[in-house]
Amino acid sequence: MSEGLDLLRLHDLHLLEDELADPGTAPRLRRLGLAIEPRAAVTRERERALLGVDRRWRYLYERARGRYGRGVCPVKERSCQGCHIRLPTSVTNPSGALTLCESCGRILYWG
Repeated sequence: MSEGLDLLRLHDLHLLEDELADPGTAPRLRRLGLAIEPRAAVTRERERALLGVDRRWRYLYERARGRYGRGVCPVKERSCQGCHIRLPTSVTNPSGALTLCESCGRILYWG
């Protein structure tokens, strides 16, 4: 289960890093009264999170992220929220083990 949480943390840090790279983000966050984390600090934290993920899952995550922009997608009502296909009943996640979408290859998050 810890590996799944490591992947989610890595995914969140990647999204935050992408958001901080957008020049319009800083002014928008300041208007909302939110503190802005320096991008270098987020990058360092992402690199640390990357070390906690098994090489196989890191490869699958990076491949899906490169292809679609997001490497992890939630499952809602037995559908992958990345490609919106209905997952077969044989695909379940009772134990919290990591699984891949058979259609798009993203790592599924059963939340």
